[in-house]
Amino acid sequence: METVQIQKIISSQFADPRSASDLHKLLATVAEREGARPEGVDMAHGSSFIYNYIEQVPYLLTVAWTSARNVGLENEIKSILEMVESYWIEDDDVIPDSLGIIGLLDDAYCSLSSMQTLSDLYRMQSGKHLFPDDLTAANKIMRKIIGEPYTTQLDEIVSRAVADARVNQAVELLASPEKQRLLDSQATIWNHGPVSKLPVSQLVGLGLTDD
Repeated sequence: METVQIQKIISSQFADPRSASDLHKLLATVAEREGARPEGVDMAHGSSFIYNYIEQVPYLLTVAWTSARNVGLENEIKSILEMVESYWIEDDDVIPDSLGIIGLLDDAYCSLSSMQTLSDLYRMQSGKHLFPDDLTAANKIMRKIIGEPYTTQLDEIVSRAVADARVNQAVELLASPEKQRLLDSQATIWNHGPVSKLPVSQLVGLGLTDD
């Protein structure tokens, strides 16, 4: 799994001095939409969440590739990762890349939502996680930040990629005795990593959590 190009795109936007201001404006709009009145610390937590969400994409994609290969889903995840890489590189996005760091939100969400979908299907069959539960909550928050109609369009892209990769059929094959023995021998590698940087409980002040 090659993530060098994705990392370069992320690093370039993070270095842009306009990024912090753009995120502040976005979060102010999101908070207003959610009926919240955030304080300065809430805005800081929101910006930190977005930065960390985007920043960890290359790492998570690499681990996803390793995890899926370990349990016999190499062909399926390769197809999905090709879609993800293409989405990062091509200009024709749901949210235009010309919008700077805002234009990376859909790329990151498409990436991590795809990986979580694969993980959920794997867990339904094996009872084990390829990725941490934290990612589900983080994706839910990012959906709120991005908003409609963009999230529906992105979810459709992810659904098509998963369907085209025939992930459901591949995961069903994991029920075979041979695959079950393989699954039993594989431990999740998500006992540590950057996902801990996504404390969604800190986003209450922005109206992005239920609590």
